[in-house]
Amino acid sequence: MTLPTFYRRSLDGASAGSLLDLDTAGRPVLAGDEVALTDGAGTTATGTVTVTEPTPAVSLTAVRSAPQETPRVLVVLAIPDGDRGELAVEMLTEVGVDVIVPWAASRCGTGWPAEQAPGTLAGWRDTARDAALEARRSWFPEVRDVADTTEVVGLLQDASVPVVLHDAASGPLADIPVPGRGEIVIVVGPEDGISEDELAAFAAVGAEPVRMGSSVLRTSTAGVAATAALLARSRWR
Repeated sequence: MTLPTFYRRSLDGASAGSLLDLDTAGRPVLAGDEVALTDGAGTTATGTVTVTEPTPAVSLTAVRSAPQETPRVLVVLAIPDGDRGELAVEMLTEVGVDVIVPWAASRCGTGWPAEQAPGTLAGWRDTARDAALEARRSWFPEVRDVADTTEVVGLLQDASVPVVLHDAASGPLADIPVPGRGEIVIVVGPEDGISEDELAAFAAVGAEPVRMGSSVLRTSTAGVAATAALLARSRWR
């Protein structure tokens, strides 16, 4: 059974026998409960809740550090309408994505109004942290600031495996070779599709579009499906 996991900003200097305070974020704990704490940057500690009042505290039994898994996966996600962006962030986190980049694609519809962007981005980051805790991840995904198409081109150019999803592409995702190291960059377009100008800019740096199958997936689910298909041939083997 996996232990309930809580976030702690820093585990620097923590070791077996340390007594650390526990921010439960409103989740109930009892004295004697075994729990895990993570800093989201690779370190996880396990221990037993010793006191609950006035502040819960955990006596640590073990501390371990985990390296980041390879290949790293970065998903460029065209900003969806409504709350489907947070749904996408939640699922991408659960499946193991390392970096999520919101993309202001030309066909993104309403996108994020300037006055709402900081709050919406903060919501994505909170969602990623909460989903990482539920998934018992020791490394939390990074949610970056909004990128424009020029920045996305740069990400594809530097990628070990550049992937641009497009339902009209002739080549299948299944034919893309997946190395054991490096970084996979997956670009997910908006509901109305990636524009011809954007496709041309991506192709200019060697990122030709690929398709996943006969079904057309929504922006919020396409990146999850593509990530799972590629990780099944790399990390998950």
